Amino acid sequence: MTTSILLVDDHAVVRTGLKLLINDIENMEVVGEASEGDEAIKMVEQLKPKVVLMDLSMPHGKDGLSATVEIKKRWPEVQILILTMHDDEEYLFRVIQAGASGCILKSALHNELIHAITVVAEGSAYLYPTATKKLMEDYLDKLQSGANVDTYSLLSEREKEVLTLIAKGFSNKEIAEKLIISVKTVENHKARIMEKLKLKTRPELVEYALKKGLLGYGI
Repeated sequence: MTTSILLVDDHAVVRTGLKLLINDIENMEVVGEASEGDEAIKMVEQLKPKVVLMDLSMPHGKDGLSATVEIKKRWPEVQILILTMHDDEEYLFRVIQAGASGCILKSALHNELIHAITVVAEGSAYLYPTATKKLMEDYLDKLQSGANVDTYSLLSEREKEVLTLIAKGFSNKEIAEKLIISVKTVENHKARIMEKLKLKTRPELVEYALKKGLLGYGI
């Protein structure tokens, strides 16, 4: 299945370079381009792309963060990968709060960009290595300070879907069919969920889901 991608960047030369790179990859296709946020929203409505590669800073029109919030509100199934030159913790948290599926630096190598697009297209989260390190450091700081950290917030939207389906008793194969992903991807999601939640067995996952009210009722 081909991954459809919308490019959003205020520089035409950047969009041209990205389009040439992405269209050269098997099973990836750039289906549209936009130069600012409002145009991007209209293009998403028309094209319903699988992934939006969104520039963070666009001086003319709606910026990338505002557009991301609007797109995720109206089309939550669309995955958004933020493209930015800012390796800054403040920007990172704003990107996550806006609902983006990931963030990658403009200085990243081509193969890293393609990998990031693949990851978010599957419904997982992608953060560039230094961003992951910063998030983990912040998480550990909160633990050490005794702050109440909600581990559920560490899960990506796809991981939350997988957790709910596991708790409802679906097998890995059934989950894969429902989410249109491979069984191996389901297994990888499950492994990451258990690692993030510090759980070791399926019953523990079910109990956790019940406590979070993911099945419609809690205990």
